[in-house]
Amino acid sequence: MVEIVGKSRRNCEAEESIGAVEMSQKKGFDYIIVGAGSAGCVMANRLSEDPDVSVCLIEAGKKYNSLLIPMPAGVGGLIKDENPQNWGFWTTPQKHMEDRKLWWPRGRGWGGSSSINGMIYIRGHARDYDQWRQTGLTGWGFSDVLPYFRKSEAYEGGADPFHGGDGPLRVTESPLQDSVYDMFVNAGREAGYPVTKDFNGSQQEGFGPYQRTIHDGERWSASFAYLRPIVKERENLTVMSTALVSRVVFRGGKTHGVEIVAKKGAEAETIIADREVIVCAGAVQSPQILQLSGIGPADEIREHGVTCVVDSPNVGANLQDHLDVTVIHEMTQKASAYSKQAGFKKLAVGIKYLMSKSGPGADNFLQAGAFLKTREGLDRPDIQLHLVNAMMRDHGNYDYKKDGFTIHSCQLRPDSRGTVMIQSNDPFEHPAIDPNYLAAETDRVTMRESVKMMREIAGQNALSPIRGAEALPGASVQSDEEIDAFIRTYGETIYHPVGTVAMGIHDEAPLDGDLKVRGVDGLRVVDASVMPTLIGGNTNAPTIMIAEKIADTIRGIAPLPQEAPEIAA
Repeated sequence: MVEIVGKSRRNCEAEESIGAVEMSQKKGFDYIIVGAGSAGCVMANRLSEDPDVSVCLIEAGKKYNSLLIPMPAGVGGLIKDENPQNWGFWTTPQKHMEDRKLWWPRGRGWGGSSSINGMIYIRGHARDYDQWRQTGLTGWGFSDVLPYFRKSEAYEGGADPFHGGDGPLRVTESPLQDSVYDMFVNAGREAGYPVTKDFNGSQQEGFGPYQRTIHDGERWSASFAYLRPIVKERENLTVMSTALVSRVVFRGGKTHGVEIVAKKGAEAETIIADREVIVCAGAVQSPQILQLSGIGPADEIREHGVTCVVDSPNVGANLQDHLDVTVIHEMTQKASAYSKQAGFKKLAVGIKYLMSKSGPGADNFLQAGAFLKTREGLDRPDIQLHLVNAMMRDHGNYDYKKDGFTIHSCQLRPDSRGTVMIQSNDPFEHPAIDPNYLAAETDRVTMRESVKMMREIAGQNALSPIRGAEALPGASVQSDEEIDAFIRTYGETIYHPVGTVAMGIHDEAPLDGDLKVRGVDGLRVVDASVMPTLIGGNTNAPTIMIAEKIADTIRGIAPLPQEAPEIAA
């Protein structure tokens, strides 16, 4: 049952009869938004601000029904298990990583991946966006997008040249209440690296505290920020939960609406869009939906019984993700998340959280990190470190049952490119996800160097009061060849896939700079899949920014004035 809340390029014209199939039809809306993730929640909020338009937001998952979602410490359970809040994707066997299939957690339900992520607020480096503008994407430079970051943000320190003070998304400073975080930052200083107070300010490079989307002890997802406050207040917004969009429907070269199914084998229904369909399903499912709708590599989608509407070879191509590797140490003190939550303490943590939204349950155990350069001559950091106050391996599925800390490192701008491709015309079958990790030699070199740097940092005097034995990679792993083998065997995603329906100025790009799908009218994609290249950091805040910016475009609102505060390398 569907739950309802609220009230001319490469055109395959001969095959467009796909849109003429008769189905039962629901009332039309001006805008249909596919997916209530980070971008979809923003779009639903901003478009429905206009009382003269009707908006329908369609989400395959539910609002939420788990304490783990609002409780920041619940992130460990949300990312490691197959559960109703997690799509639970797997990659294809990775030929450069011992043919391993890698676990890909992606959020399902209101808030999407912002409801299961690590709650770290990072925008990326200013030059990431200037690079987009340099490719010809006018309006996507840092001075263009900073106003939309600020518009979205309610920073606890108040507004300043880099931060917004009254937006929907609550952003708070990590308190660094556990000594391990200060030790980590001091270890970076001892190793000769810079220290910065604000990764989203004038200097990204260095060690420092993370800003987090946590407010009053709760995860502040895109749903909490943009959707929950309005869903019962705006009569022009309808939210359909547990409805899977199987495809977009076209008539005469124009988007007509979407087809939805409540469950496998159920009768399909068509919902009409009078103005636009806006696909916000993420880097995996946005290309899947387009391909199922007949927009993608023509020969490949035909092989799966899909009629071609637009031959767009790069739909599903250009997949980029942050590969992650860890250095894990035991602790000589009972100072990590393990001791705080072991045994009966876990029950006490839950009770305290329920009563006061405080204690270990209100912490994501990710309070400090770093952005560093692996070699001289780089114009911005190329690796990002996350310190976890726990021993965390394989998304938390490997249980060490002891105190320790984990240093994560991911390569910020990999050269490897992968694909997302449907495996059949069944919308319930997951697509084939091939990130093609470590295909590029440059990626292997950068990841190898990052392991050496993490070990150097972990060995500093500042961490000596708590540092125990190295559990991973372990003392036996020393040579370059051994480090490379360790990365192939233990590397995992850190959950930042982008690029599979990328914008660009050339005809080969699936989208133009306004995120319109080339080859048809009335269809856009708005989510992380539109990024032409990965930004240097966590991708949730940039996805929200993209949606804020395009919402103004759709509504005909002039872009916010450019802002250009000085940025360090």
